[in-house]
Amino acid sequence: MIEPRIQLWHCPDARSFRPLWALEELGLEYELHILPFPPRVRAPEYLEVNPLGTIPALKDGDTFMSESAAIVQYLVTRYGPSDLAVAPDDPAYGAWLNWLHFGEATLTFPQTIVLRYSTFEKGRADQAAEDYAKWFLSRLRHVDRALAAGDWLCAGRFTAADISVGYALLLANHLKLSEKFPAAVAAYWERLKARPAFQAAKRAQKIDLAEALSS
Repeated sequence: MIEPRIQLWHCPDARSFRPLWALEELGLEYELHILPFPPRVRAPEYLEVNPLGTIPALKDGDTFMSESAAIVQYLVTRYGPSDLAVAPDDPAYGAWLNWLHFGEATLTFPQTIVLRYSTFEKGRADQAAEDYAKWFLSRLRHVDRALAAGDWLCAGRFTAADISVGYALLLANHLKLSEKFPAAVAAYWERLKARPAFQAAKRAQKIDLAEALSS
């Protein structure tokens, strides 16, 4: 049996969900390694794979990557052609790239601060968590404005940009910030969750997590 060329190291619903979702959208074969969070503390052997100790990590032959949005961009262009990618000569190319990285740099970052102080370091900085939650919600207005033009963020179709921003909404849902989504963003989140590949990625991480816990 030939082993899958692509390997992904993943913590359930962490940033690594972006590449997991993309792999499912593309229908690619892959090997999924489920780790407890944070892996650098709870699975120190992972440091041999990624010395930074961060999630995700992806190996594709000799290629190694650790940035979730960059991995998504790599997958949809390396294994294209795919409607998940927008070509450089497409008028929506700039918007696609911007949304692809907006999902991480602008929407996910403040939520990691909320997660840190509301879950892992409770009581130390409640005000910081509240402030960064407000920061996230203020930037979510940009998504709300974009959705006034259609169901997806750019190019008139679902693309990798929606995967990137969609993960930020998944994280917001875990932090109970989804209760404050504008109506258009809430509807967008429902469309994202309804995608078969999103649901397949969810099933994949649950199945492998169960196997990991039983081994």
